Amino acid sequence: MSHSSGSEDKNLSNVVEELEQSPVNSHQAQQVQQKKNDRRHQDALNHDHSTDLNHFKS
Repeated sequence: MSHSSGSEDKNLSNVVEELEQSPVNSHQAQQVQQKKNDRRHQDALNHDHSTDLNHFKS
């Protein structure tokens, strides 16, 4: 989806900024990886539309 205002996508610009950063040490690299994993997990939760949870057996 494109915005009619013509401004850049803020989410995309944030991802680009994060990719431009090189981790200094293994701890920082682990932190960057964990942030990426957390975003993926949250995205998966936001898009999970399981129908099994709506059907309870009585």
